Amino acid sequence: MTVTWIVVPGLAETPEEFARVVELLPDEDVRVVDPWQTPITSDVDDVRKAVDVPADAEIGLIGHSIGGLAVLRWALTRPHEVTRLVLVDTSLTSETGWRRLYPGTRGDRVMRAVARFLGGTGVPHRLGPTVRRLMVRIGSISSQDLLSKATARSRYGGRLSWLLFWDELAASWLLAAEVAKLVAAPIDAMAPTVLLVATGGSSRFTASRWLAGQRRLAEAVGGTVEVLPDSAHLVHLDRPDAIAEAARR
Repeated sequence: MTVTWIVVPGLAETPEEFARVVELLPDEDVRVVDPWQTPITSDVDDVRKAVDVPADAEIGLIGHSIGGLAVLRWALTRPHEVTRLVLVDTSLTSETGWRRLYPGTRGDRVMRAVARFLGGTGVPHRLGPTVRRLMVRIGSISSQDLLSKATARSRYGGRLSWLLFWDELAASWLLAAEVAKLVAAPIDAMAPTVLLVATGGSSRFTASRWLAGQRRLAEAVGGTVEVLPDSAHLVHLDRPDAIAEAARR
């Protein structure tokens, strides 16, 4: 049976920037979740519905950054559905943020109000594309952004864009705590798992600690680690070939 690969991007990322990964898997059925339409932290059923996966499909999951936590939750809670798992510089289960800013708290309400205010004054429209360029420059060695200026403007310059980013970040802390409990519990079944870990570019400053955390996660889920010294955090821009190769293996 053909594997249906589902790619779950990270925070403030877009389906368009995973185009090279899709191109390098021409013989595979690859579907990329659009986080702007379906939050990464959504229930598994919602994520699955968003990419229209057949009920009997053999599923492979690729998750980047907090998308890694999302696919890890999927694989741990529904091991019968997932046959392969690729975690791309995944967020760690220890990244649970600040409780005073958790969804529904007073701090969260303040942050949401600020994001709405800035959106109403047009700040995202003016600064959104610049923020995007900085993200790529800092998070990638190649600094080659796959988004057109028009797409960057529509995605990052929208009135509610920054509110969406905040909601996903805050929700990711709850997701990390949930996955931490799943990983700590006995794991009866787990799909073969590969963890790609970036240690180059801006990632080199925290590479030792980051790699240690990734190795602990790999040990917990019975996965293998592949270090990418020639990639920063945005692996899909620097080393899409490594992601494609991990999927083919």
